[in-house]
Amino acid sequence: MSATAIDAIVHHDADDVAVMVLGGLGAGASLRCWSMDRDEVSTIVLRQAVPFGHKVAVRAIAKGERVVKYGAPIGEASAAIEAGDHVHVHNLRSLRW
Repeated sequence: MSATAIDAIVHHDADDVAVMVLGGLGAGASLRCWSMDRDEVSTIVLRQAVPFGHKVAVRAIAKGERVVKYGAPIGEASAAIEAGDHVHVHNLRSLRW
């Protein structure tokens, strides 16, 4: 997989989020997500702008549901999250604090 052919990476099959690897993209952009475990590329339409290095939901996540990144829970959704949403402190409560 060429790094220029993708916008984000899903690190583990269990992940609910992909991590942006290129500069941020705006709302409405088609995000190309590469799944490392499956070596497949899927496309998700962004519902909001997502900056470089931030997370984007690859599936719908209910309020109160655990959010998985790198195959492990990283937080709990503090609001309902749709596929293509920017996932950050406004809709994710960390499990660390």
